[in-house]
Amino acid sequence: MSTYRAPLADMSFIIDELLDAEGALGSLPDFAEYGVGPDLTTALLDEAAKLAGDVLAPLRRVGDEHPATCSDGVVTVSPGYDDALRQFAAGGWGGVSAGIDDGGQGLPELYNTATHEMWNGSNLAFALGPLLSSGAALAIAAHGDERQKQTYLKKMNGGEWLGTMNLTESGAGSDLGVMKTRAVPEGDHYRIHGQKIFITWGDHEVTDNIIHLVLAKLPDAPEGSRGISLFIVPKFLVNPDGSPGERNDVYPVSCEHKLGIHGSPTCVMAFGDNEGAVGYLLGQENRGLVCMFTMMNEARLKVGIQALGAAEGAFQKAAAYARERVQGGVPIIEHPDVKRMLLTMKSLTEAMRTLAYTEAVTMDLAHRGPRESRASMQARIDLMIPVIKGWLTEVGQEL
Repeated sequence: MSTYRAPLADMSFIIDELLDAEGALGSLPDFAEYGVGPDLTTALLDEAAKLAGDVLAPLRRVGDEHPATCSDGVVTVSPGYDDALRQFAAGGWGGVSAGIDDGGQGLPELYNTATHEMWNGSNLAFALGPLLSSGAALAIAAHGDERQKQTYLKKMNGGEWLGTMNLTESGAGSDLGVMKTRAVPEGDHYRIHGQKIFITWGDHEVTDNIIHLVLAKLPDAPEGSRGISLFIVPKFLVNPDGSPGERNDVYPVSCEHKLGIHGSPTCVMAFGDNEGAVGYLLGQENRGLVCMFTMMNEARLKVGIQALGAAEGAFQKAAAYARERVQGGVPIIEHPDVKRMLLTMKSLTEAMRTLAYTEAVTMDLAHRGPRESRASMQARIDLMIPVIKGWLTEVGQEL
């Protein structure tokens, strides 16, 4: 069963009643013109729920039974995923909280977090693509120069292009300091040589371009993690008019088959097997991890949201089965112990949602709230982000 229906009443209650989005965020200068409050909450969540329930959820089984494949350097996505991603982009869902000047909708992160719950609850394999892409765009917005921002942000936030995060190598996972991918200076760019593994939505033909963020080391870099730099490596080099141009020297080698997310083209990626992949330094030399952690913190919150979406989906399936399964002449949902288990699932899921949405409001206040309180809000984010990732994923696994 691939049915998913977003818990709109529960989500709206937390946003508008418990967290009082209108009072907390509606008067902030960046949000004043949007009418943050119940009407906006209802309109936005209703539209997102249609996409999640009617388009993404039915593709979950399709992706599992017909996974993404890689042949001769070309990745083919699961049937229907290309059209779903185009509908996603057309609705502006890739940049809900990104700035308007950067191609986004400029709405609070609170709303972005709520929509991500729906994407993950309906189809986790699909949701991984927009998750990493928004994180890559955030890193470029925070650390890129004006030319890089102008070149990439509008198309990434608008869904025309997707972004990826390339950290892991076969011998370098948590210990990134031993990575072997190297970057050789050449004029105003670098030549990237190396191989990365487990790259989520690493390659496909759905969008016109893919913008890879790649960790690599310069020839004279210090030892260990202090010598890592971050580079923008587009699948297609970008022409002066902003259109995709010549194919860069970056290709998929194979697709991984991760349990539960076969619909996500998780790739082994080869950079520079020929002349070297053209890359552009993002931020400062040897400061790549600092830049990447901008993206990583975004990903940590969204990983917690993955667990929330999965927990909500599990509860919906458990409740549906309990209503259908008859034992002792009654549906088992009427059995006290089954009812207890379902109520436990429901209450834990609500707690997960409340914690995640509260953190989203804190992020809005840290970035767009009164300047005198931003530092304290950021300190709260720094404390809670690992808690959210750790606790939500632990509870989600149990549920």
